[in-house]
Amino acid sequence: MSGTFRSLHSYNYRLWAGGALVSNVGTWMQRTAQDWIVLTQLTHNNATALGIVMALQFGPQALLLPVTGYAADRLDRRRLVLATQTAMGVLALGLGVLTVAGWVKLWEVYVFALGLGCVSAFDAPARQTFVAELVVEDDLANAVALNSASFNVARLIGPAIAGVLIAGVGSGWVFLINAASFAAVIASLKLLHVEEFHLRNKALRTRGSLAEGFRYIWKRPDLVAVLLMFFLIGTFGINYPIFIATMTVTVFHAGAGEYGLLTSMMAVGSVVGALIAARQSRPDNALLVAATAIFGVGFTLAALMPNYLFFGLILTIVGVAAQNFTTSANSTVQLSTEPAMRGRVMAILLALAMGGTPVGAPIVGWVADTFGPRWSLAVGAASGFAAALVGLFYLAKYRHLRVRIEAGRIRVNLDAPRLVNDPVR
Repeated sequence: MSGTFRSLHSYNYRLWAGGALVSNVGTWMQRTAQDWIVLTQLTHNNATALGIVMALQFGPQALLLPVTGYAADRLDRRRLVLATQTAMGVLALGLGVLTVAGWVKLWEVYVFALGLGCVSAFDAPARQTFVAELVVEDDLANAVALNSASFNVARLIGPAIAGVLIAGVGSGWVFLINAASFAAVIASLKLLHVEEFHLRNKALRTRGSLAEGFRYIWKRPDLVAVLLMFFLIGTFGINYPIFIATMTVTVFHAGAGEYGLLTSMMAVGSVVGALIAARQSRPDNALLVAATAIFGVGFTLAALMPNYLFFGLILTIVGVAAQNFTTSANSTVQLSTEPAMRGRVMAILLALAMGGTPVGAPIVGWVADTFGPRWSLAVGAASGFAAALVGLFYLAKYRHLRVRIEAGRIRVNLDAPRLVNDPVR
């Protein structure tokens, strides 16, 4: 099996990845249907309402940070993920029943979004770090990247299926199908060979554990840079439902099928970006700078595209850059963090990335409503360029970035990145 897919040699990882893929397809179907009913059925193309839904869904990542990272470090991750996935399935079932019955209201979507956000706040850091128990350390970066590829293959398939189903049978059935899809990941968790887990050190049961996580990060300029870059991209850049839905409805005057297709086109790029990351054994901050700069350029071009087709093609570039950044940042943080601290550090990273959404999504939605969807894309572009500047500052100050012209070519030199067992610097 090629190096790109080497983690699939592990039975446990293969089983987990298969169940997660089925569940992720359902999740992307639900996201598409939820965004669509908020924008077109429960409001009159109100991007601000869509921003509020996103804020409620991702805000708990920050609010529950004092306990979610510690839970991922201290509790049995398999059991924790089993509990969170079950709860997410129940929430999807409830929203589906309300929608099929014709009872759903906007405030009820807000409530379900908040409930999903609270469960996801525990699920995300536990699920991200659980991968480290399924593969050997040398395959961790590859496993993280393949997880991202699987997630984005689902994003390629899910919205397209959802677009057809929304038009054919309605959004409620999409929610019910998502609820059923959680059976796959729950079954995979039950069938794992627990005796083959690669268990690492657990966090000690002490007070102030979250503060310890922040102190650990503060002493690590490389982690500070990655987390700040993630915050900028997550807060103002990765608001795809707003960008794509408003451009679809307001600018291109298209329907649910076209909206699902645009989301899938971006997912094509995301799969490519994740597979590129899978080939990297140890990505570092230099790669992140390039990815965020391309992310900014992609959004700039998308804002200028004159028609639906060209806009969709540019979205693939945005998808490549965004997924390469998020996957590589995830791997960089996990590989350069001591195992006993990974859960808390990943929870902080996810809280900064997704917890910024309550700030960024309503702002982006307001910009789209007030100045037009193309200007909201400019906000996404600015986040990419700002993140690239943060990365360049780190490389210049701590990795002694040196650029010179040699034989007519630009040469870039950097000091080596920090690894897990290196002394803190």
